[in-house]
Amino acid sequence: MRLTWLFITLLSAGVTAARAVDDVTVALAIPLAVHDGAPYAAAQELGLFKQQNIAVKLVVFQGAGALLPQVASKRVTFGFPVSEPVISSYFSGKNSLPLRFFYNGTPSQTMEYAVLADSPIKTLADLKGKTIGVGALTWGTLPNSRAALKVAGLEPGKNVEFAAVGVLGSGFVALKNKRVDALNFNSSWDDILELSGTPIHRIAYPAIFQETAGNGFIAHEDTFTQQPDLIRRFGRAYTEAQYVCEINPEYCVKAFWRQHPESKPAHADARALADATTLLSRRLHRTLYREDGTRRTPGEYDLPVIRASINAMARVGEFPSADVPVERIFSNQFVASFDDFDKQALKTRALEAK
Repeated sequence: MRLTWLFITLLSAGVTAARAVDDVTVALAIPLAVHDGAPYAAAQELGLFKQQNIAVKLVVFQGAGALLPQVASKRVTFGFPVSEPVISSYFSGKNSLPLRFFYNGTPSQTMEYAVLADSPIKTLADLKGKTIGVGALTWGTLPNSRAALKVAGLEPGKNVEFAAVGVLGSGFVALKNKRVDALNFNSSWDDILELSGTPIHRIAYPAIFQETAGNGFIAHEDTFTQQPDLIRRFGRAYTEAQYVCEINPEYCVKAFWRQHPESKPAHADARALADATTLLSRRLHRTLYREDGTRRTPGEYDLPVIRASINAMARVGEFPSADVPVERIFSNQFVASFDDFDKQALKTRALEAK
């Protein structure tokens, strides 16, 4: 009898342990807005993280420079930085960061230059002698921004300057008041400016940088070896959330507003909802599809493209060399797991969500 009760007790303890929820902290470099925060909101409301047995907490740090040490010291589980600071750590002469990207969150170039629609500036070369507004001069995107200008024949710091103008609204005001000639923001922020009623002209980066890996999910190398299934489950839930928001973006906007009421416009009428839905849908389309309309494999890194981009950065002097272990920095080890879910069942749930 005692052995029976002992067996039952041990079995119950095993079930409890198997169901223990893994706490996951995700470090972000900038606060979320509806275009990039809606998938997290959908994942929370529909229980997608919960189904993967994880509880996700988001924490915002001031840029990649503050974020990366948090992941490197294992104070947070995952981060979502741009790639340039991680690549640059291999040129520091010290130990490189013990981090690896496991999910390509922005597989196409999100950064661009924007000018007012009536500006005479139409190309990158036209930015000669001009001032470009950026959120802060510490932004991790600046090496790639400078490289884009150098490829166009300009010399940042000599015949074109960057100026800190803050993010979103403060930057928009700086452009509209002509304190700067152009903004170097991401395409979704430029969508916001455009949808708010300011006509703009967008100037793309050179082709060599159009498929450069931007923000992605990163983890400590130990997490790859000690908790590989945690990476699989988190990546799967995030992919499911993007799938939901592609099918029912209006629901995802509402979910984000419910979880972040401070982000909801004071007069959230049908027009505000339509604009927010457009922002989200545009962001997802750029993330999930290539320029030719073919669908990407969620989370996958195109390593040859990344190598070509690094080579271009080295040629213009933004990297001291192109000699970095690309396969070590960017991993496709778990990609097959991210898209492994019942899409028809999730589509039904997405369409029914309100």
